Amino acid sequence: MAQPSTPLEIVRQFMKEMERLDYDAALKLVSDNCQYLNPPPLPAVEGPAGIRSLLEPFFAPTLENDFQVLREAADGPRVFLERLDRHRLADKWVELPVTGVFEVKDRRIIYWRDYFDAASIMSQWPTG
Repeated sequence: MAQPSTPLEIVRQFMKEMERLDYDAALKLVSDNCQYLNPPPLPAVEGPAGIRSLLEPFFAPTLENDFQVLREAADGPRVFLERLDRHRLADKWVELPVTGVFEVKDRRIIYWRDYFDAASIMSQWPTG
């Protein structure tokens, strides 16, 4: 498979790997100082290790993901994705509308910010 080269291709590949929860493959597309921001109460984190430390435990109860890209746009290094993130848990599917903003430099994601209603996902997510 050809390596992604444009910012849009890089972000698409990143989301594909995240959908499969293949952190090793996904995080190869992220710079060491990438900023990842979410709405509170989720903390901001930096770099592949920070992203993994936030997402891997959070998505531990996920049996399957389905990230549906509804709209996408790219402007130079910036990529915008409107998504419906679907997560299959043991007893149900949880859906969350998300808009992601990414910036790519030197074929690595240097900035990732997701906008969503945190209360919506937290009220549906297992707590234990």
